[in-house]
Amino acid sequence: MNKFRTIIYGVLASVFFSCAADGDKADPLLDYVDPFIGTGFHGHTFPGATLPFGMVQLSPDTHLYGWDASSGYHYEDSLIYAFSHTHLSGTGIGDLGDVALMPYSGDLGQTPVATFDKASEEASPGYYTVHLRNYDVAVELTTTLRVGMHRYQFGKSDERNVMLNLSHVLQSNWGNAITANRCTIIDAQTIEGVQRSTGWAHDHLVAYRIEFSEPVVKRKVLVDGKETEQSIIDSKDAQLHFSFAQSDEPLVVKVAISAVDPEGAEKNMKQELPGWDFDGTLSSAQNEWRNQLRQMTIETNDETIKTNFYTALYHSMMAPFIWQDVDGRYRGMDKQIHQAAEGEVNYTVFSLWDTFRAFHPLMTIINPEKASIWSEALVQKYREGGVLPKWPLVSNYTGTMVGYPAVSVLADAVAKGLAPNDLDAWLEAAVQSATWRPDIVERFKGTREAAVMPRHIYFKETLGWVPSDSVAEAVSYGLEMAYYDWCVAQIATAAGNTAVANEFKNKAAYFKHYFDAKSGLMRGKNYDGSWVTPFRPRYSSHEKSDYVEGNAWQWSFFTPHANDELIELYGSADRFEAMLDTLFTTDSTIEGEDASGDITGLIGQYAHGNEPSHHMAYLYNWTGAPHKVNERLDQIMRQFYLPEPAGIIGNEDCGQMSAWYVMSALGFYQVCPGDPTYTTGRPMVDKATIRVGEGQLQIIAHNNSAENMYVEKILLNGRQLEKPFFTHEQLMDGGTLEFFMSNKK
Repeated sequence: MNKFRTIIYGVLASVFFSCAADGDKADPLLDYVDPFIGTGFHGHTFPGATLPFGMVQLSPDTHLYGWDASSGYHYEDSLIYAFSHTHLSGTGIGDLGDVALMPYSGDLGQTPVATFDKASEEASPGYYTVHLRNYDVAVELTTTLRVGMHRYQFGKSDERNVMLNLSHVLQSNWGNAITANRCTIIDAQTIEGVQRSTGWAHDHLVAYRIEFSEPVVKRKVLVDGKETEQSIIDSKDAQLHFSFAQSDEPLVVKVAISAVDPEGAEKNMKQELPGWDFDGTLSSAQNEWRNQLRQMTIETNDETIKTNFYTALYHSMMAPFIWQDVDGRYRGMDKQIHQAAEGEVNYTVFSLWDTFRAFHPLMTIINPEKASIWSEALVQKYREGGVLPKWPLVSNYTGTMVGYPAVSVLADAVAKGLAPNDLDAWLEAAVQSATWRPDIVERFKGTREAAVMPRHIYFKETLGWVPSDSVAEAVSYGLEMAYYDWCVAQIATAAGNTAVANEFKNKAAYFKHYFDAKSGLMRGKNYDGSWVTPFRPRYSSHEKSDYVEGNAWQWSFFTPHANDELIELYGSADRFEAMLDTLFTTDSTIEGEDASGDITGLIGQYAHGNEPSHHMAYLYNWTGAPHKVNERLDQIMRQFYLPEPAGIIGNEDCGQMSAWYVMSALGFYQVCPGDPTYTTGRPMVDKATIRVGEGQLQIIAHNNSAENMYVEKILLNGRQLEKPFFTHEQLMDGGTLEFFMSNKK
């Protein structure tokens, strides 16, 4: 953190805390959140203002094209094209960037592109500010759940202009495009509209209402590059420019968005932000973040760990975000308008293939109510669309990534008592989504959404394995579907359906088809049952090889539901340990001209920058060498999590990279969601307090330091753990978890 940012944070903190309740005044949590972490390298986060799981994620768009435009922002950029109201945090594909505004000075009607100095750019939870150098405009942003608030201070008091760019889109070079606009200038202070676009989300609709704190005195509307006097604009290519009277006072703008229609946006604004109090709105946003971050508090003398931890906790609350108006209406997966039932809330942006591993397990601890709501929201998407989603995005099936990971989230909710008593609908959704469905294939034929029902499922059911000479990414799909089928079996068991449970338990063993005893790795198999040759374990070809975003080394240890059975395939725990050693120490060369760019954060062939590796260091707890867990975790957390823009080693992926750090820094991790068991590791914090139920769990790491990375013993409520495992029930009962640290293995 540079000196300027430190000073600004100190000033902001004094403002925020003076507005908070008396008990909050000395609370420094927000000082340790740096929203710029992850905005460099390929972290793909954004620094703008939002609330926890909020619909509005208001941030500058500095990057419009290519992979690093996924969030619309990259730290190394020096231009700002707009401030838009929806973004994705840490994804590998870009979308959204809805309702784009830009203040500027000079001639009315130009297409403004702002320059800025990094020294003027600051961010903290719920707040963002920057000075537009070439226009001499100070921009401040804050937000409620569904309404973004802008405050513009113009240095040139007689040149106060704002552009609404209706043709703004992120990643147009990847096919993202505006498909329709209908914008209405209601009066001199109000604009309403509906915008549709296509991209990663095939058919995305967002409605909005914009209100200015003072009337427009002059306007220029450009449609297809030509000026028009129309008040109703219906065009894919339009810009609306507004000029305001000379004044030294700031101009304030409110933008409410809706998943349904302008009427919904108006209701959202009236309920959440009826007035014009920017400072009060900011104070409320900061208080909401403070309350959320207080669910976990830590103690450590290491400022880097504090910043990493609280920023990671912050980043774990970007998604899923609410996609429903205050009146309960939302647009469903069937593109129809639905009314949410009491207690139900529609959410979107479930990066399920990434987040089932650590994010969702973390939320079952600190946000169990939301974890339950999110699970039911996934089942509701099945009701609307006929299949559980993978990577649902603003009422669209994107079909992105592997298998049917929603069943992992459901199984974990069941295992932790967060599911309804009647599991019939959940089981139906799980079974139907794990079964080959030609009707779903036909329905989505020719679109990206067709991948929600991949052909790999057909081969799993007819052969037992996925043949490499028939479809790409066969091994990754085969391994993950084995785990997902185990998850279906867990739901069926809880639902009392023995026949379905037994069927899917059998399918859960299909991972054995890929195990090559000679190499000790998971290998591609052809339709006739022969091994794929030649076998190149370090080889990767993005979307074309046997492995998704990785290679054989990075996929061969994915049997979270059957680690003991995997060890049996190796013949002994010692050989399994030796293979893990090789994983972490072998040469880091990745072969292949088209190797996946997601393979980052390498230690040997372990790749922490992508999710398939995230559980692997903990697998030493299944061997006789748990001290190696401590060594690898210490290395990963110190090497790949840094308090700087490039401080996240791969795509943040909607909280997964950060949730991994939060749980690992506390000293435990859930290797197999659906099995409510945690395995222990190397805590980075000295003390932590976690709110659980009506009580708390206190974690103490005695004699903790960089040198003392090894765990001598662990006490849970005064009783020593015989093995490095404990249950979710024990965690939620609260009490004290004590780690006794040493420099000896």
